[in-house]
Amino acid sequence: MTQPTTIRRVPGPQPQPAELLRTALALAATGVPVLPLRAGKVPFGNCHQCAHNACGGRPNMKTPGPCQCPGVCHAWAAGTTDPAVLASPAWTAAWQRAAAVAYHPGGAGLTVVDLDDAAAIAWARETLPATRTVPTTRGEHWIYRGTMASRNAVRPGVDIKSAMAYARHLGPGTGTMTALPDAVRALAVKEPSPARPVPQAVTVPAGAGSGECPHRTPAYLARGIAMAEQRIAEARSAVHATVYRTFLAVLSRHGRCGCLTDTHIARLFTAAQAKGETLRHCTDAWTNARTTLGL
Repeated sequence: MTQPTTIRRVPGPQPQPAELLRTALALAATGVPVLPLRAGKVPFGNCHQCAHNACGGRPNMKTPGPCQCPGVCHAWAAGTTDPAVLASPAWTAAWQRAAAVAYHPGGAGLTVVDLDDAAAIAWARETLPATRTVPTTRGEHWIYRGTMASRNAVRPGVDIKSAMAYARHLGPGTGTMTALPDAVRALAVKEPSPARPVPQAVTVPAGAGSGECPHRTPAYLARGIAMAEQRIAEARSAVHATVYRTFLAVLSRHGRCGCLTDTHIARLFTAAQAKGETLRHCTDAWTNARTTLGL
C-alpha cells in the first residue's frame, strides 16, 4: 500500500480582479460555466430581489427557476459562459471583491473528485483510474469527463462535485482527462435504510435510449412529446421553471424504459430554445431533472 505523504502548499499572492476576469473569460471560452468566489471559497449571496429565494426560483438549489436578475446569484447556478455577463457592471463589482474563480463541473460535462488530504490521494491512486489532476491547498482535484450527482463526504476526505455544485479553479492541472468510471459513480450511491426493503435495480441509459417503450404505445409517447412541446411553447413567464418541470415530467414517464431517442430530446431542446433558452440552460435542466429522479 502506498504510504500517505505530507503535502504542503504555499499560498501565492492574492489575485487581482483583472486577472480573475481574464481567467474566467478563458474558461468560459472553452464552454466551462464560471462564477466568482469570495474569501473562504464561498459564493456571493443572492441579491436583494432573490434573498431567501423570493424570486421564486431555485428553491433549495434544486430547480433552475425563473430568475433573470443580472447579479451573481444562486451559487453554482450563477455559472455562465457568456462573456458579456462576466464583464457586466454587476459582475465587475463582484470581481472587485472576489478571491477566486469557481466553475460548475456538471455544466461543463465534468466531475471533480475532491481529495482533501494525503490519505485520500493515496486511496485514489490505488482505487481510481488516472486522469487529470490539479493540486489544491491540502490535496488534489481529480477531474473526469462525465456528470453525476454531487455528494460530500462519500468517504473520509473525499467529496464529489459535479451536477449542482461548484469547484474552485486552481489551474489546468496535469495528465489526460479520462471518462468518469463506475467506481466514482458508486461513491455517490446512498446506502438503503435497513428499515426498508432494498429497491430493485433499474438499468438506465446515460443519455437517450432506443426502442419501443415496454409499457406505453408509440402513439402515447408521440402524443406526450407533442404535449411537452406545446407546454413549453405556451409559457408566458417562468420559462426556466416550465422547461425544467416539462423535462421532469417526460423523464418521469419514459426516463427508465429506454424509449426516448435523440430525436425526442432534440425536439424538447428545440422547443425550449425557441422560447429563448440557451443550449446550456437546456442541458442543465435536463441534467437536473435526471438527477432529481435518480437517473
